[in-house]
Amino acid sequence: MSHSSAEVSASPTGGDRVALDSRMSKTLHNGLEILELLTAHPHGLSVTDIADALGLHRTVAHRLIHTLEAHRLCRKDGFKRVALGSGLVTLAEPVEQDLREVARPVLEDLAEQARATVHLVVRESEREVRALMVVEPRNAQVHVAFRPGQVHEIDRGSAGLAMLAALPPTPDERSEVTRARSVGYAVTDSEVIPAVGGISAVVPRRANEPLVSLGVSVFEVTDENELGGAVVAAATRLAALLR
Repeated sequence: MSHSSAEVSASPTGGDRVALDSRMSKTLHNGLEILELLTAHPHGLSVTDIADALGLHRTVAHRLIHTLEAHRLCRKDGFKRVALGSGLVTLAEPVEQDLREVARPVLEDLAEQARATVHLVVRESEREVRALMVVEPRNAQVHVAFRPGQVHEIDRGSAGLAMLAALPPTPDERSEVTRARSVGYAVTDSEVIPAVGGISAVVPRRANEPLVSLGVSVFEVTDENELGGAVVAAATRLAALLR
């Protein structure tokens, strides 16, 4: 993953944290880090918690939060805890909107067929993937639950491995990637969420378009061939709708 002269380090949200460089705005950088931190804490954080987590002076954190509040990007509850604001929904709505609108019925059908949580994942960078959509089944008593927007490494989890299988082979690729290239879908277990397995297939797209995968998250893969076939069929259906 290329960051020009910016480096990455451990983030308070669990992913990569972009380090400030001379070409970046420090104020904007700090404000964006606050938003990224809040995504991992849906119930909110105190101003002190935010300042400590990001290494900011409390006065600086307070000023940044006040600015984000003015733009409705964050809000304070009655206990003065800071959480993400509704303005983010307006900003996010146009992002990949066509893909989400076309994909929703496909994901809903697969969720009901597989009685499992279905996810649509996009390649965020060379090293990371992001969950764009998550659809939970209506007809299952127990199912996996997680939020869209989650980011994890591309070489962990079936969604990323399915994307890597769509790329030319590399000498050091995982055996699961090589197998996915052969059977059409990737299978992993307990790599992103403990005790949860995944089966994903890449959505065929044009060469210049971002990689997208579609898959299911289950507590147990009881019939890999059947579930893998259903995932591949859904990915193929979505590809046809996107043309």
